[in-house]
Amino acid sequence: MVAVLGARVLAEARGWIGTPYVHQASCKGAGADCLGLLRGVWRAVKGDEPCLVPAYTPDWAEPGRHEVLLEAAAAWLVPKPLAEAAPGDVLVFRMRAGSIAKHLGIQGDTGDRASFVHAYSGYAVVESPLSDPWRRRIAGRFAVPV
Repeated sequence: MVAVLGARVLAEARGWIGTPYVHQASCKGAGADCLGLLRGVWRAVKGDEPCLVPAYTPDWAEPGRHEVLLEAAAAWLVPKPLAEAAPGDVLVFRMRAGSIAKHLGIQGDTGDRASFVHAYSGYAVVESPLSDPWRRRIAGRFAVPV
């Protein structure tokens, strides 16, 4: 059942590829940021979002030390060991060592051709290789609950 849901999550995320990057947006084809991508995928596979997301600035995580994104992921998603990669997993990233986690994406392929779908600031929703530099930045791995 979890594998089937992961496949649906990934298929939906891939359907967002090409959506322009727009801060705070969550509208397939019109605009999304990384959180907006996850919110839109959630709505497509699960229904209503579990909570309202307050307005946030592009640098929302810079001034504080509170792990808002990781805590929200742990509250609404199912935590997984980092090594147990599966298509459709939600990945939370730290952009710099020691910094607050502030980016997320959805696991695409696994293994030698590992990839992830994410909203790339200044561009669009893309599928990128999950290369070693990205892999080292993963702060959490989660499954969407059944």
